[in-house]
Amino acid sequence: MNLQTYLKLDAIDIAELIKMNEMTPDEFLNLAFQRLEQVNPQLNAVVHDRKGRVMAEAENMNMEQSFAGVPMLLKNLSQSVAGELLTSSSRLMKNTVSRQDSNYVRKLRTAGFLVMGHTNTPEFGLKNITEPEVYGPTRNPWNTDYASGGSSGGAAAAVASGIVPAAGASDGGGSIRIPASFTGLFGLKPTRGRTPVGPGSGRQWQGASIDFALSRSVRDSAALLDILQTVQPEAAFQVPAFSGQYKADMAVPFKEPLRIAYTTDSPVDTPVSDDAREAVAKTVQWLEKAGHIVEQKDHNVDGIRLMQDYYVMNSGEISALTARLEHSLERELTPDDVEIETWLLHQAGKSVSAADFSASLASWDTAAAQMEAFHRTYDLFITPAAAYTAPEVGELSHTELEQETWRSKMKKTQADKTAQQAIIWDIFLPSLTYTPFTQLANLTGQPAMSLPVHLSKEGLPLGVQVMASKGREDMLLKLAFQLEQSDIWIGMRGNPMMNV
Repeated sequence: MNLQTYLKLDAIDIAELIKMNEMTPDEFLNLAFQRLEQVNPQLNAVVHDRKGRVMAEAENMNMEQSFAGVPMLLKNLSQSVAGELLTSSSRLMKNTVSRQDSNYVRKLRTAGFLVMGHTNTPEFGLKNITEPEVYGPTRNPWNTDYASGGSSGGAAAAVASGIVPAAGASDGGGSIRIPASFTGLFGLKPTRGRTPVGPGSGRQWQGASIDFALSRSVRDSAALLDILQTVQPEAAFQVPAFSGQYKADMAVPFKEPLRIAYTTDSPVDTPVSDDAREAVAKTVQWLEKAGHIVEQKDHNVDGIRLMQDYYVMNSGEISALTARLEHSLERELTPDDVEIETWLLHQAGKSVSAADFSASLASWDTAAAQMEAFHRTYDLFITPAAAYTAPEVGELSHTELEQETWRSKMKKTQADKTAQQAIIWDIFLPSLTYTPFTQLANLTGQPAMSLPVHLSKEGLPLGVQVMASKGREDMLLKLAFQLEQSDIWIGMRGNPMMNV
C-alpha cells in the first residue's frame, strides 16, 4: 500500500484490512511513521514518538482486539503511557516520565490501538492555540501560516495531515471542538463522566474537562465512544451507559423530525464573522430541507457571568497545580518557570477563596439546569463552533514587553481578587473572541460536537457546533452521520496536505 491510499483510510478501514490479513500492524505503523516524518517538520504536530517500542508491541498483538494494529497518537496532557514522557508542554515538566497508563489509555490499548507517541498542546492546556514555548507552534495543514487550534492542536494537525486517522484529545473549554473547527475534522465532546478518568483523580477541572478523540470520519468517533464509554464507580461523575452501540445506532434514521434552536450571537457580546454566520445558515437550510423544525432561539444563560466563573475555576486549579510543583521543586515559582497565562492564573488563584470556588461551581449547576429546561423544548442547539476561522500563528501570543506589562499589572493588584480576575479576563479576551461558544457545554456537562461544513474564501475550514442534553451523544452522532453524507460536509476536500 502506498501513502496516497493510506491517507484515504479511517481507523475502521485499517482494522478491517488487518483482520482480513491484507495488511499487518507493522506495515501500517511504517506508513504512519513515514507520513509523520514527511509532514511533522512543517507542522510540529508530534513532540515525542516511541517508534522502537511500538514496533515491538506490534509484533505481539492480540489480533482478536477490535482495533488491533491501528496507529494512534495521544495528547501530551493527561493521556499517560507508562515509561513515556508526559510534559504538559511545560518546561518544569520536560523530563516527567509517567509511572502508569491512564485509564483512558488502558481502554484504547485494550482495544488494540498502537500508541505512536504524543502530540503538541499549549502549556497545561490553557489556550485555544497550540504554541507552547517549550516546543514551538503547531501549524494548520490547510495553511501553515495559520494555527491548528488548541488545546488539542497537535492531535488535530496529525489527523488532518494524515499521520493517523484519529488521535487522542481532550476538551476542557472547547479543546476538541475548536481544533476540529479550524482543521476540518469531526470533533465530539462527550457528556461529563462518559469516558474514564484517573487513576489518582476522580475528575478533571471539576468536571469541565474530558478525554476523547478527534477523527476524520464520524463512524470512527462513534466506534471510539463504544470502546471508551464507562461507568466508573470511583469517579466523581457518572452517566448511565448507552444501551446500544453508537456506531450501529448512528445509521438508523430519526423516527420523527427534531426541534432545533440556533443562534449566531456571541454569549459574551464579542463580534462574530460573516463566515461563522454563513456556516450556521447553510446548516439550518440543510436541516429544514431534511424535514426538521428549526427556530432562531437563544438560551437564557448569562454567558459573561459563566465565563467569569470559568476563570475562577481555572485560577484555583492552576494555583493548586503550581503549589504541587513548588512542593516538588522545594522553592517558589518564578515568572521564568511558566508562560504568562499560567503565571497570571497562578497569582490570581492565591486570592480565590473556598467560597469563591464553591460559588463558581454553583453557577455551572445553575447553567446546567437552565440548559436542561431549554432542551425540554429543543432537541438540539446550534451555534458556530468558532466565531472566526483560525488565527495566524503568533497572532494570539504575547511579546516580551506585553508579558512584562501583564506581570506588572498583576503585581500592582496586591491580592485584590476582583482586579486580578479582571486581568485574567483581559488577557484571555482576544482568544475568547475567536472561540466564545464552546465553554458552555463544558460547564453544564452536555455533549457537543463540531461539524466541518464551511470553507472560507481564504480556504480555511470553520465548523458548526451542535449541543444536546446530557447523555444524548446518540442524537449528535446520528445527525453528524447524516450530514457527513451531504454536500455541505467539507471534511478534507480542499486540504492541500491531503492531496498527495
